[in-house]
Amino acid sequence: MIIDVKNIVKERKQKLKEKIEYLKKDGIIPKLVVIFASDDPASEIYVSKKRNMCKEIGIEEEEFLLDLNITTDKIISIINKLNEDSSIDGILVQLPLYKHLDENKILESINPDKDVDGLHPLNLGKLFSNKKGLVSCTPRGIMTILDELGINISGKNAVIVGRSVLVGKPIAHLLLNKGATITLCHTKTTNLKEHTIKADILVVAVGKAKIITADMVKEGSVVIDVGINRIEDKIIGDVDTENVKDIAKYITPVPGGVGLTTVLSLLENVTEVASNKLN
Repeated sequence: MIIDVKNIVKERKQKLKEKIEYLKKDGIIPKLVVIFASDDPASEIYVSKKRNMCKEIGIEEEEFLLDLNITTDKIISIINKLNEDSSIDGILVQLPLYKHLDENKILESINPDKDVDGLHPLNLGKLFSNKKGLVSCTPRGIMTILDELGINISGKNAVIVGRSVLVGKPIAHLLLNKGATITLCHTKTTNLKEHTIKADILVVAVGKAKIITADMVKEGSVVIDVGINRIEDKIIGDVDTENVKDIAKYITPVPGGVGLTTVLSLLENVTEVASNKLN
């Protein structure tokens, strides 16, 4: 069955709106700042989606749109000022950056308490240590979907295809922290099917169209397709959805799937940071 992610996001957005209204009554207005230093067209679309959802649910949003002449040191200087501004709850550096910029140095300059993309080494370390911290948005979104479906993760075999810091590694640890047995597959994995066919929960995030075919999926499993691939004029995922949907118990669509929860997770992170001001 194809999961109705749009409805999941709709319900979660309503809860988030209510939480923000509650914060505003106490004089707290959640605020996100986005730093955009890229010529990537897809990133422009992502930023506009974040901007629109912020407006929709009542989060203040500010953007620094930086041209190709920007330097790593200048961006860090901007971030340092944002770190010190108590009115700002979240700082997001939209990736990828211009190629001449030092991505790691820039991300590490963000105050971990305002790192709403969950990519600062300290937040990643907290995740790997099973301690409370800000969680990367796409992995958090995946956990939202599993939670809303009522999936019992404990004791399940979870197979992740893809080992990126953005998705693969964080979701592996989130599932591990919930009691799943983890297999993390990647480009060096031999006989991928041997692993995926055993998965009760299969997360695919490699950016290769239809790498997962029907014969690689366990009957009754949950399949989370994170892939976004443009083939001619269509957007398709990493999973052959048409042939897998009748084998899996649940599968996320592409488009209209995990990507929707990624933006939602970002704004949930911003709101959580703002909520800490009540303590």
